[in-house]
Amino acid sequence: MARYIGPKARVARRLGTNIWGTKGEETALDKRPYPPGDHGRTRRRGNVSEYLLQLQEKQKARFTYGLSERQFRNLFKEASRREGVTGENMLRFLELRLDNVVYRCGWAATRPQSRQFVNHGHINVNGRRVDIPSYRLRKGDVVSLREKTQQMVTVQWNLDVLDRTPPPWIDASSDGTEMTVRDLPIREQIDIPVREQLIVELYSK
Repeated sequence: MARYIGPKARVARRLGTNIWGTKGEETALDKRPYPPGDHGRTRRRGNVSEYLLQLQEKQKARFTYGLSERQFRNLFKEASRREGVTGENMLRFLELRLDNVVYRCGWAATRPQSRQFVNHGHINVNGRRVDIPSYRLRKGDVVSLREKTQQMVTVQWNLDVLDRTPPPWIDASSDGTEMTVRDLPIREQIDIPVREQLIVELYSK
């Protein structure tokens, strides 16, 4: 199972960033801005190996998008076989996952919540229900909330309170319940603080 169900704040402190975008992680990082464990406070962040830096970047991307190690490795292999820059291909594939697009559209507060929406069959792609979070969208695909889902209190709250603006590669309908993949995302449009080149170096060893 790819979904991480352990302590989120611990992972956030280990990697030094708010992975899932929750308030608990932000609080933990503010109160204890050092790695977890008995020696976390005395460990010096600056004195780290090249391998550790590469591993941390990979873990940031993997946890952020909710993939297992096997899923992430397979996605990297596919990205390396495609034309273009491997790191950018990898991030593009991650961004085009259905659960990520649901999050980008502002229908879900976090990526784990968007994954749950997809698993429970609340999302249509081109008019047909799709319940596979890893489903990869293509240019021109139309993603929409099912009619009953639009009335859900959680969805309404997310749309009204989060007021998240979709990225430039996604076109939103006037009421915000339907989105179209206008184009494939480019690196400048992906705001994930991950140095993908380090991931490429890690897997290229």
